Amino acid sequence: MKKASGSLLLLLTALIWGTAFVAQRFGMNFVGPLTFQAVRTLLGCAALLPVALARKKRLGARFRMPSPRAVLTCGLLLGTAGTLQQIGLTTVPAGKAGFITALYVVLVPVLGVFLGRRTGARTWIGVALSVVGLYLLSSISSLEISAGELLVIGCAVTYSLQILAIDHFAPQCDSVMLSCLQFLVAGLAPLPLGLILEHPQWSQLWDARLAIFYTGVFSCSIAYTLQIMGQRRTPPALASLIMSLESVFSLIFGVILLHETMSGRELIGCALMLCAVILSQLPGKRAA
Repeated sequence: MKKASGSLLLLLTALIWGTAFVAQRFGMNFVGPLTFQAVRTLLGCAALLPVALARKKRLGARFRMPSPRAVLTCGLLLGTAGTLQQIGLTTVPAGKAGFITALYVVLVPVLGVFLGRRTGARTWIGVALSVVGLYLLSSISSLEISAGELLVIGCAVTYSLQILAIDHFAPQCDSVMLSCLQFLVAGLAPLPLGLILEHPQWSQLWDARLAIFYTGVFSCSIAYTLQIMGQRRTPPALASLIMSLESVFSLIFGVILLHETMSGRELIGCALMLCAVILSQLPGKRAA
């Protein structure tokens, strides 16, 4: 029962993250990508702050504050990844962006090799499948990839580095406070450029309020809390597999809510990338 409830919480997390791609595209009908990214991430910080402060009060002497290095590293990586994704979404459909972003699930163990971590054969097969899937998802028949798709690929790589940074720093401090403060840094990073290049108006932010609220409060603060609660009751491999379903939800809701369409070739690419994600999370044999 406990394991089942954890899986349901993680499934809800994936649903929120997947539908957030739709909200992100919708919000940019009113404000620029830099402004949208900054405001929604800062809102996520504000929404999570009461939870982090409550944990600090409850834990007392057991509470460990994140170091400035941890906050800056994780926050700048998260801000860079989110900004690349947001700009990429101006030209890349939500469903396609969701599947390309899901490459981080495969890239994390691959990048871990450079940190001395062993990677099994299943992961390398998953990498090969994801590369083929990404090619099929590209908008033209040649090996070229559009600028928007390239930005989303950069987002996936940066997210992978951010996940590895979280893996390194989270055991040293309170994870909820680390998440809250990294949202603060991630929101402040694109803000100056957004103000200079996009000249946002209050009326534009008000028009985008629903998208900003959903992606800030739900996608950032609530989904992160659900992830923590779910992972406490679910084995890591199963947890990663369930959360990777965000890519499926992004495709489904991109079609339903934004009336996006995908060709047969692109659907095959999505299927291959989903197989790559699933394969990379299957438990392998333990080393003796």
